[in-house]
Amino acid sequence: MFELIFLGTSASVPSPDRNHPGLLVQAGGQRILVDCGEGIQRQLLASGAGFRRLDRILLTHGHLDHILGIPGLFSTLRLRRSAEIMTVHGSPDTLDVVIRMLAGLWGEGRAPIPLQLVPLTSGQVLDAGGFTINGFPVRHRDTASFGFAFVSPARRHLLPERLAALAVPDGPLRKMLAEGRAVTRDDGRIIMPEDVLGPPRGGKKLVIVGDTETTDDLQQHVRDADVLVIEATFLQRDAATARDYGHLTAAEAATLAATSNIGQLVLNHISGRYTDDEILDEARAVFPATRIASDFDRLTV
Repeated sequence: MFELIFLGTSASVPSPDRNHPGLLVQAGGQRILVDCGEGIQRQLLASGAGFRRLDRILLTHGHLDHILGIPGLFSTLRLRRSAEIMTVHGSPDTLDVVIRMLAGLWGEGRAPIPLQLVPLTSGQVLDAGGFTINGFPVRHRDTASFGFAFVSPARRHLLPERLAALAVPDGPLRKMLAEGRAVTRDDGRIIMPEDVLGPPRGGKKLVIVGDTETTDDLQQHVRDADVLVIEATFLQRDAATARDYGHLTAAEAATLAATSNIGQLVLNHISGRYTDDEILDEARAVFPATRIASDFDRLTV
């Protein structure tokens, strides 16, 4: 299960109701911040999430509206005397922007808190035991951008009625069967995991895409997601402008969802030039299971 808290849902220009981009994902005891726009500390506090115990930051790309909250957040963590290492994942180009920003404030090679910078490549970013995070490339203007797929595996659970029928006692034998291993009883009977396990249940997939100029090559990464969070900065009537600025239209995001077996589409990076109703009408005409994210929205996957 993944719990999302939307901390900032605006496009590059914030509004009184929408902060610069930031999304907190909570899962398996981990608290992971995806992007860190300006004002993120206030958003964390106002949401009730707080900024303590953040495990890591995933950066989609190095544009300032997605990273300018980092210095302030790090300064506050220093004042709180946090001794925990903050791990920041980003493409080499994105991390270079972060390094230069921190150097301008605290000096070359210095940061106010213990810091680990991890360059992203395509593939697994993290195996947290109960879930994994995979990174994949995204095309957005001149950046080396990444999207992220959070995946929790489906699990098979022991069926009490089958265990009782086969007289499997509590203890190590049930543990072995739950792990997918066959067991041999004292009378020589062999019990296979398939004899006592139910069908796979509970696997979830959450995909988060930041700014992107095209949906080309994204389908393989977002396919079968229970929830897809992706930008919709423009409407189709302004598609030419969207291309110039390296962004999607609501219709394009919805078409990706409609052709990728998505459970729910959540539109993000919302521009103040349109009303929410305009954006929803365009997207829902293509993919009805669409919603727009607002600051402080919570969503459980």
